[in-house]
Amino acid sequence: MKRIRRIKHFTKERIRRIVDDNSTRQGRIFSILIQILIVFSLINYSISTLPDLSAFWKKVIDVVDIICYIVFTIEYFCRIFVAKKKLKYIFSFYGIVDLLAILPFLFGRHIDLRAIRALRVLRIVSALKLSHYNEALRRFVLALKIIKPELILFTMVSNILIFLSASAVYYFENPAQPKVFTSIFDSLWWAVVTLTTVGYGDCYPITAGGRTFTYFILLIGLGIITIPTGLIASALSEARQKMHEEKEGKEEAQETAKEDQAEETGLLP
Repeated sequence: MKRIRRIKHFTKERIRRIVDDNSTRQGRIFSILIQILIVFSLINYSISTLPDLSAFWKKVIDVVDIICYIVFTIEYFCRIFVAKKKLKYIFSFYGIVDLLAILPFLFGRHIDLRAIRALRVLRIVSALKLSHYNEALRRFVLALKIIKPELILFTMVSNILIFLSASAVYYFENPAQPKVFTSIFDSLWWAVVTLTTVGYGDCYPITAGGRTFTYFILLIGLGIITIPTGLIASALSEARQKMHEEKEGKEEAQETAKEDQAEETGLLP
């Protein structure tokens, strides 16, 4: 029994060093290979949407698809196997992304064709798996967590402002353009396009009141765009500092552990 436990522990540690430890040579090689495979699978998916593919190339794409999904599935279950808190990983951001990336492979064959086509879109989610192996993306995720309350408040205020803008422009423009601004719900499209300063030009005010109102909304829209940009920029700076401090803390802990181990073995006086 002890021998089986030792073998299991040894196997688990070896797998962990490969799939979940970028400080080892095997871990770095594995992470690079997975990144290449992710990009390759997305290119393969893009090629599969070409209208004039021959039957041969469709078959090749399907085979490549299956190979990619098999690797991603093995990786997902290996991560569950080596995780100290399995449920925490499964329901974490990365765990959910990993699961979404392999859902078409796990369930696609048991669903009707239309559902499969819709499910295939989840393949794009595999691009998010790159954040496993990219420090900059991990920093960005941490930055979003730091400013989560501010982003939620900003989203709520923006939605309220969009609704109020749609209501106001409806009352200004509906009498003059009943076919364009037919209801407040139709006016919501105008409000979103205007506040984000996109301005498609498919619907626009023609009354004096509507145009004056639009002028002020455009000014507000310019301010709205800069708010999340400033929040994210400051949060990225804070995230960089936090990750740097964590890295230094880990290095100090490793050095202390090595010194303690050396003292125990009598290598140090």
